[in-house]
Amino acid sequence: MVYFIGAGPGDPELITLKGMKIIQACDVVIYAGSLVNKEILKYAKPKAEVYDSATMNLDEIIGLIVKSHKDGKDVARIHTGDPAIYGAIHEQIVRLEKENIDYEIIPGVSSFLAAASVLKKELTIPEITQTVIITRIGGRTVVPKEQELKDLSRHGATMAIFLSVQEIDRVVSELKKGYQENTPVAVVYKATWEDQVIVKGTLNDISQKVKSKGINKTAMILVGDFLKDIKTYSKLYDKEFSHSFRKKEDL
Repeated sequence: MVYFIGAGPGDPELITLKGMKIIQACDVVIYAGSLVNKEILKYAKPKAEVYDSATMNLDEIIGLIVKSHKDGKDVARIHTGDPAIYGAIHEQIVRLEKENIDYEIIPGVSSFLAAASVLKKELTIPEITQTVIITRIGGRTVVPKEQELKDLSRHGATMAIFLSVQEIDRVVSELKKGYQENTPVAVVYKATWEDQVIVKGTLNDISQKVKSKGINKTAMILVGDFLKDIKTYSKLYDKEFSHSFRKKEDL
């Protein structure tokens, strides 16, 4: 069996219990060394074969998995964050299915959720935003034209922008096509890692602030009014609001 495991955003304790147990049991561990915290490898058993996929291409990764499968060894394929978001697992899955190799996907904590947690913010605030857009700016990986930042920004929703901080000037320029220039922005470099850096600003000044910190990779860009000091609250725990588990109080 091959297990695609989301290792979480960086803090080695933010891997799921299931993910940790599977790593402990597998004979072969293949991890994305350019992104995954190497502390995760402490969960591997002492005699496990450990490979860093950072220098490997798809054929090499699949070749290693196929060999391990033929040798009767379970494989833990460790990705950063949650493998379903920019995890590049689709092409691996296609190849495994051609080889008739069973696989399972173990979800993880995505970096956009980790960034929200260290900012101590809720991404969805009643009356402010009830939508989260997960996206990136186009580069060598092309973004469909109708999904460009300038078009998505017109929704005014909370936005989590991956893999784009190296183009912060272009990101800001595109976002200004929809958001107000004073819309708050937070850039979180390596959320939950020991060397985490948080930069806060607005669309007017975030670019200069980010560049002054030398941040040009491994950062999450969060945009939207949820970052403001909000005084609007959910009705979920309001004593005057009833639902199937609780009746409202009579005043």
